[in-house]
Amino acid sequence: MKNNCQLLLILIATLTLLGCSDDVGKVSLGLFTTKDVVIVAKQDPIVKGVTCHISHVEADLDFSDPSDMSIACRQTGPITAEQLVQIDKTKNGEIVFKESKSILFKSLKVRRIYDADNKSLIYLSYSTKESSGSHHHSLSTVPLYKTDAWQWATTNVNK
Repeated sequence: MKNNCQLLLILIATLTLLGCSDDVGKVSLGLFTTKDVVIVAKQDPIVKGVTCHISHVEADLDFSDPSDMSIACRQTGPITAEQLVQIDKTKNGEIVFKESKSILFKSLKVRRIYDADNKSLIYLSYSTKESSGSHHHSLSTVPLYKTDAWQWATTNVNK
């Protein structure tokens, strides 16, 4: 009886963790490889009207994942002036997502940068470790045109 309860608890915990995944897609790179392209959806924690879909290669049974990634961010809800007031508007922007990609100090980061001149949010995904002579990166932009924040963006160009 005790073993059955323990197995049931393990099964429930496993299903709960699987249900918490933010993976929206997973594509195998072939029959004789342990590598998959994984697509995750991440909502900007401050600008909640923006969702970024990030694809990256996941290498099972490997010590590190490759550095390749791609990002596409879109408006999926309201973007308000109140949200924009809260974001970092420096040239460096701020990290909005971070995920460890290996035990060797490599991570995938996504940084939000506000482009006041073009009234857009820029999302830059990049690897923190050089691979094949390059720090792999990808870029996506979300224009503020026709959002609730447009009026704020047009009157606060340099703020």
